[in-house]
Amino acid sequence: MQTQYEVIFCIVNAGFSDVVMDAAKEAGARGGTVIHARGTANKEAEQFFHITIQPDKDVVMILVSNKIKDAVLHALYNRAGLRTAGQGIVFSLPVNDVAGVEKPQAVQPGSGETAADGSSSGKIDSAPESAGGSVENDAASGPAGENS
Repeated sequence: MQTQYEVIFCIVNAGFSDVVMDAAKEAGARGGTVIHARGTANKEAEQFFHITIQPDKDVVMILVSNKIKDAVLHALYNRAGLRTAGQGIVFSLPVNDVAGVEKPQAVQPGSGETAADGSSSGKIDSAPESAGGSVENDAASGPAGENS
């Protein structure tokens, strides 16, 4: 089953998340989320990959359209892959449902025109509304889909 979105994970040495995001944005991504982590690789992994593994890591998560996934993966591999100072690994996973993300549009919202896909709204409405309002407007959970 083909999904509309993919989440790309790029795990790099600590301090290289800016390199990852710069490459991703140049390839069409709009933003991402960085999580600081600690790797658990052992000496056997270091010998297998012929690299020294730094335990402190940055995990960068980037939600992208499946139309630009390959370009973003390729850009990340070239700029932050195992053969760079960031020593990153990159992989993607399909995303079944998304809420709180705006579709890129060729027309301005509220202009009365419809987008190329026939919709007139820029919001993806794949999540049901809760008793407190829509997922996009739920103040208790913060701004949904906003990337740091």
